[in-house]
Amino acid sequence: MLRSKGHREQKNSKEFFCLFLLVFVSVMRYCTSCLLATLLAQADARIWDFEADVKAVAGNRLYDKHNGAKMNETLAQLAPGDVFVIPNKTFHVMGGIQATGLRDVTIQIDGTLAFSENTKAWPTSNEQGNVLECLEFWDFENVTFTSSGDKGTLDGHGHKWWGIPGIGYLIREENRPRLMRIHNGRNILIENILFKNSPYWTLTANVDGLEIRNSDIDARRTDHDGHGIIDMTAFNTDGFDVTGKNVWIHDCNVWNQDDTVCVKDNSENMLFERINASGVGLTIGSIGGGSTVRNITFRDCYMHNTFKGIYLKFRGSANDEAALVADVTYENIVMDSPEQVPIWIGPAQQSDSREFWKGHPCSLFWPQLPGSNCDVPALGSYINITLRNITINNPKQGPGLIYGNETNPMQNIIFDNVVVNNPGNKPWGTDYFCKNAQGVATGNTNPVPPCFEDRTDRTLKTTLV
Repeated sequence: MLRSKGHREQKNSKEFFCLFLLVFVSVMRYCTSCLLATLLAQADARIWDFEADVKAVAGNRLYDKHNGAKMNETLAQLAPGDVFVIPNKTFHVMGGIQATGLRDVTIQIDGTLAFSENTKAWPTSNEQGNVLECLEFWDFENVTFTSSGDKGTLDGHGHKWWGIPGIGYLIREENRPRLMRIHNGRNILIENILFKNSPYWTLTANVDGLEIRNSDIDARRTDHDGHGIIDMTAFNTDGFDVTGKNVWIHDCNVWNQDDTVCVKDNSENMLFERINASGVGLTIGSIGGGSTVRNITFRDCYMHNTFKGIYLKFRGSANDEAALVADVTYENIVMDSPEQVPIWIGPAQQSDSREFWKGHPCSLFWPQLPGSNCDVPALGSYINITLRNITINNPKQGPGLIYGNETNPMQNIIFDNVVVNNPGNKPWGTDYFCKNAQGVATGNTNPVPPCFEDRTDRTLKTTLV
């Protein structure tokens, strides 16, 4: 029997509706299961009060080991949805706080965790006496560190570890605890936290997904509004040291005596913005052999009386492996009165031994100290580095250094509106030290690095005339 076109369309519509209804019911069942699981998890979630529930003791240094043990016990029990609250008091804790595998947890620091000043009793990881970190975490996912007040505080009491200026480093070298270390973190949020006087690097994080906002770092020996000789002996107090990918650090203040913000080996897709930074620079490095760093942006930053400013550095390779730093942008940055050269793109100026005058690869005392070395790693490549809208006022030394290897020159280095006002005349006069770099200066850049092509506005106008 023949059927009309309208009848066939009606049948198709019914079939489509039935199929849609079946899919809808299946989806609703799945969503209901997910919602039920979420509600059950939330129903089981718990708020842990460090003092009231965990029985930590506030305001007494003699309870640092007790409080440290209680903190480790509590972290080991946290379940998804839990909130661990440090009340608005000071709790003295021994270092060696560790936790693994936390998921969907909030750690709310409303008060202060003051780490023990008893360095002799500090826990170690081996017979050689290597100290444990203050806080060390592995495999955290969707974990938030926050404060309900202005800022919760992590106080590392660094002065006890830094020792007598200049002598303390010779005694301890780098056997000092980091204030916080995160291994293999995923989707971590840190907000409203003050990291104070870390004994060593402040925050080290290996992550895929990290946001740090409205958090500060303060590491200093004195109240001096700068980085004098005494202040700088708080060696290795790096600020935010990050490696991995998908990192956003913003609206923070950092004052320390080493790299303020530092991108480490094998990193990509990172943005740092609206940061007040004073220390040894907004840094990439030091980068070693076999590492690739790509797609890094620093922007809208202010650097008051900083030591260094923009700092990119290769440390070389022990295994003859190539390293790459590419697609990097620094833009809209203002520096006032930096102590050293405000721009350094080249080898790492550092020492890795007690013979601190020797460079690994470039001496801290080069070129002022006769006979000091500054070696440029041959396998380190800088490609596509852009500095845009950089204003540097009254640096105490010259504008800076751009120093590539003779066999592997830098490629496509762009200075656009990079202006140095009233530079000092040391160590290379009022011009850049510039070797082995293919670069272009545009806009109002002044001075123009002597190894760059000059395409500034004033030069183009003169050419047209």
